[in-house]
Amino acid sequence: MSATLHREIRFTERQRQVIQLIAVGCSNDEIAARLGVTARTAKAHCDTLRGKLGVSRRRYIPLAYRSVTGEDPMSLGQAACEPGISDSSR
Repeated sequence: MSATLHREIRFTERQRQVIQLIAVGCSNDEIAARLGVTARTAKAHCDTLRGKLGVSRRRYIPLAYRSVTGEDPMSLGQAACEPGISDSSR
């Protein structure tokens, strides 16, 4: 890992949600459906996270997150790729 990853990086709650959904294998379309945003917005979140974590590929985001924070991205909360499963669904 580069020295730039060892600086303090802060993540929003939404970014943590996106990281977890990537970790469980969701596509941008699935992330969008799960979070109630467009696929373009989901991609923008991924692009922001790639830049913040200094990785070249989307699939490296969860590993880089774990390296930077020491947290398991799979344990950030309950996630599923199915659009009907949401913490806010009624």
